Amino acid sequence: MAPGAPPPLRIGIVAGEASGDQLGAALIAALRARHPDAQFMGVAGPKMAAAGCEAWASSDELAVMGLTEVLHHLPRLFKLRRRLLRGFFAAKLDVFVGIDAPEFNLGLAKNLKNKGLRTVQYVSPQVWAWRQGRVRTIGRAVDLVLCLLSFEAEFFTRHGVKAVFVGHPLADQIPLEPDTRGARETLNIPADSRVVALLPGSRMGEVERLGSDFISAAAWIAVKRPETIFLAPMASARVRAVFERQMASAPTLPSIRLIEGRAHTVLAAADGVIVASGTATLETLLSKRPMVVAYRLGGVTAFLLRRLGLVKVPYFSQPNLLLARRRVPEFFQEAVTGEALGAALLGEMESPQQVASLQQEFLGVHESLRRGGAERAAAAILECAGAAP
Repeated sequence: MAPGAPPPLRIGIVAGEASGDQLGAALIAALRARHPDAQFMGVAGPKMAAAGCEAWASSDELAVMGLTEVLHHLPRLFKLRRRLLRGFFAAKLDVFVGIDAPEFNLGLAKNLKNKGLRTVQYVSPQVWAWRQGRVRTIGRAVDLVLCLLSFEAEFFTRHGVKAVFVGHPLADQIPLEPDTRGARETLNIPADSRVVALLPGSRMGEVERLGSDFISAAAWIAVKRPETIFLAPMASARVRAVFERQMASAPTLPSIRLIEGRAHTVLAAADGVIVASGTATLETLLSKRPMVVAYRLGGVTAFLLRRLGLVKVPYFSQPNLLLARRRVPEFFQEAVTGEALGAALLGEMESPQQVASLQQEFLGVHESLRRGGAERAAAAILECAGAAP
């Protein structure tokens, strides 16, 4: 640092799981474009680490879900939070950015904000969908919420929480017109093949609860359409190990090709997709692919959500939420079976008129989300930190 020059911008980032790592890497690149000497530290995945974030812990450590399932992880998560607080205070941050993982990040952000640090939540907690009372605690924890979807920003603004719609970086990264032929060449798949992609999730709990049914769905489709090629991009080595164990114990196993990462390429190559609810459904939408969405929680969590009436929206998949109607089939809890998923996907894939209509609707959503998301997020964060150029 040159004599008299201001110290470099110091940004703490905590990103949960693979989708947060992807968003974080794009954000770091956009922030470095404005502040080349900026320093980043916190909880990161491999993409964020490659982008220059000092990883004090891995994003995988936050990949837990559900109301009750998280309980046995609490001691470890509280210990990690205390360690991060000590590290962030010692680093004298200019701003803290929590990416997704709201149950972890909002508590961390509140502690930091109470000590005078500026705090941002990147990826809106889904308070508009369930437990809407949390909106008040979010406003006390963060100075700014960065929303990937436009209706989220409108919801927070109505409740007096400062929020900005930045668009989704995936909409910028995925081309408007997927290159199916190029993707199949890359994956060494014949151009005229029928291809189904299986995306059982990036979190261990998701794969443990859904993987066997996805394999069963592939087996069901293989009986009806024996020429189908099945591809399953694996989010991590741990996820792959779980899915391989499920394949080994499946009563009927079709040929499923496992691929390390490369979900965008697999989606571009696919004719149809069976996908766990989450960011991967948005990736599938942006790839303009027919899909069937599955979501399964632990039994106690699902019972509480239903019994207490905590869910406030009629759909849970992002495509249906964005289109405000049930455009893609979605299956929850006990409705998730191999036959149900397989039959629904064939129904979606095998009507050319329906596929063409769906692709047109998905294109409209893609265009609405393509706003230079990472750059907009970086600009809003710098403004919040008082470091805008």
